[in-house]
Amino acid sequence: MKVLLLNGSPHKAGCTYVALNEMVKVFEQEGIEAELVHIGHLAARGCVACGFCAKNGRCVHNDIVNELAPKFEQADGLVVGSPVYYGGPNATLTAVLDRLFYSTHFDKAYKIGAAVTTCRRGGNETTFDRLNKYFGISGMPIAGGQYWNGIHGRNAEEALQDEEGLQSMRTLARQMAFLIKSVALGKAQIGLPEREPHLWTNFIR
Repeated sequence: MKVLLLNGSPHKAGCTYVALNEMVKVFEQEGIEAELVHIGHLAARGCVACGFCAKNGRCVHNDIVNELAPKFEQADGLVVGSPVYYGGPNATLTAVLDRLFYSTHFDKAYKIGAAVTTCRRGGNETTFDRLNKYFGISGMPIAGGQYWNGIHGRNAEEALQDEEGLQSMRTLARQMAFLIKSVALGKAQIGLPEREPHLWTNFIR
């Protein structure tokens, strides 16, 4: 079993790293492989709606998105972490997630998703809501913790002083590990629910 964690902060060892690394420790204790990838410092452009991925199964821009695609496909869970920028996620992370979710054609249903935010003071809830949209539209169960998943602090040193935030990360990781194991058990003993062919209805006729 494996979890892929994406650090959307431009600071490799900043507050978001502190939060995600706290989860990595728990995953390792739970016997789940965890891979933490730093992407917030990269120059990743947004989707250009070219349709290349529909025909080729990969993004036309051959960058970190295509590198992450096989890792995401093999993972049983995905954690996305971001600092708060004007009440929302880091733009690089958003660009990567838009293209990663849209350009990959493998079934994401029943992979476990979790969003983590870090902020100095506020904006974490709107950022948290935005990141969870990727999971909800993909049929991915969303793991919860003991609060909205976040850590407060202006830098890594302050983030390490947020004891409740760190505990929230550990709780989230344990919940996520439980869900990953439960889905695996359910697949083996019960099987997945029947799924109807997808119907597409536009709002404007």
